[in-house]
Amino acid sequence: MSIRKMIRVMLLDDHLFMLQGLELSLKTQADIEIAGSFSSSQALLEALQRQSVDLVLLDYSLGPDEIDGLNLVRGLKKRFPGMRLLVLSALHNPATVAMVMRSGADGFIGKEVDPSQLPIAIRRVVSGKTYLAETMSEQFREQEISSGDPSTAATNDDTDSLAILATNAALTGREHEVMRCLLDGMSVTQIANKFSRSIKTISTQKQAAYKKLGLNNDNELNKVRYLLEGQ
Repeated sequence: MSIRKMIRVMLLDDHLFMLQGLELSLKTQADIEIAGSFSSSQALLEALQRQSVDLVLLDYSLGPDEIDGLNLVRGLKKRFPGMRLLVLSALHNPATVAMVMRSGADGFIGKEVDPSQLPIAIRRVVSGKTYLAETMSEQFREQEISSGDPSTAATNDDTDSLAILATNAALTGREHEVMRCLLDGMSVTQIANKFSRSIKTISTQKQAAYKKLGLNNDNELNKVRYLLEGQ
C-alpha cells in the first residue's frame, strides 16, 4: 500500500471564524498538515521566511488595510516560486477568477463549496495541476460559447481585459488600482484607507481615470465592468 506524502499547508484569512473552520476541516485529513494559520499577510510572510510549505490557502479579499488579492498572489509567487497557491473567495465571477489565475494562482475555490472539496483541491494543486470548482469551469465555458470567440473568453492566455483597457487609456498605476477597487465594490473612503492615501487623492485619481475612460459618473462604471468581464 502506497503512503501519501504529507502536504504542508499555511492558511490566510482575516475572518477568525472562517480560519477556524478551515482548520477543523483540514485537520481530519491524514495527509495534510497545517503548518500555520494567519489573519494578516505580514504574519504569513514572516512565517514563510522561517519555514517552507507546499501550499498556501489564502483569502482573496482581505481587510481594507491589507494588500489587495492580485498583488498578494503576484508577490507570493515571485518570492516563493516553488510554492503552490490556492485562492479561496466568495467573489468568483469569471473576470476575477481569470485575473487571479493569470497573476500566479494555481487554483481557485469558492467559499460556498462543500467542505469535502477543499482537500481534493489541495491535493490536485500540490500534484502540479490547476483546480477550478465545477461551477467556475461551467461559467468559463458558457462565456466562451456566448462570445463566439475563444480569444475573448475569461480563460484565455492574454493579459486581462482591465490591464488592456488601462494601457489603452494610459491609466497610471495608481489610477488602475483605484479602478480595480471600485469594480470590487469599494467606496472612495475604503480605498483611501486601504492604500493609506487621503480621500481627496483617491477622488482625484478616480476622476482622472473616469476622464480617460470616457465615464461621466458612477453609473457608467458598468461600461468598464462590461469590458472586464467580456459580457
